[in-house]
Amino acid sequence: MKLILLGPPGAGKGTQCKRIVERYGLVHLSSGDILRAERAAGTELGKKAQSFMDSGGLVPDDLIISMMAGAMTKAKGGYVLDGFPRTVVQAEGLEKALKKAGQTIDAVVDLQVDDAVISARMTGRRSCPKCGAVYHVENLKPKKAGQCDKNCGALVQREDDKLEVVANRLKTYHQQTAVVVGYYQKAGNPILRINADQPIDQVTKTVLEKLDSLKK
Repeated sequence: MKLILLGPPGAGKGTQCKRIVERYGLVHLSSGDILRAERAAGTELGKKAQSFMDSGGLVPDDLIISMMAGAMTKAKGGYVLDGFPRTVVQAEGLEKALKKAGQTIDAVVDLQVDDAVISARMTGRRSCPKCGAVYHVENLKPKKAGQCDKNCGALVQREDDKLEVVANRLKTYHQQTAVVVGYYQKAGNPILRINADQPIDQVTKTVLEKLDSLKK
């Protein structure tokens, strides 16, 4: 099974991807995770991407397409594309890469959440720069305010979770990424629309039910 997971930043794509991967034995290909790893490693791609990521903008299409095509080639069996494609140009580039590999996308999972909910989710997130654990000031509080439960030290707010950056990311999403769903609908790909403004487990239940039905 080869899937695309779309939705605004903060919609829970990473969480749902992990659960889909566990259920169906797929590979989780997250453009955001791969880009952050490149940036942390100080690679040429990471350096080029850094300024775009910190401001909430999109990394240039050619860099993303090349990176994700490489990751798809390395993946064995099925996979879930998380955070890609984010533009119609990227979707077209992905289509070319898929045709070259003799592959097709089985479905697009579209997580839908209102902007106000997204803003509250993202601006409240805090993460541990050492172990990567993620908390929330309201919904997932650490045992001690501002401190990682694993005694790593102080939690931080990522640059791309700050209010002004979140607002820019949502604007960018609506202008460039939301239309990707229309691209795949026009191409005849199954679109699984999911109300992601629900408890995480309920969202997962709905996603898996729809995917199970699709497999049948």
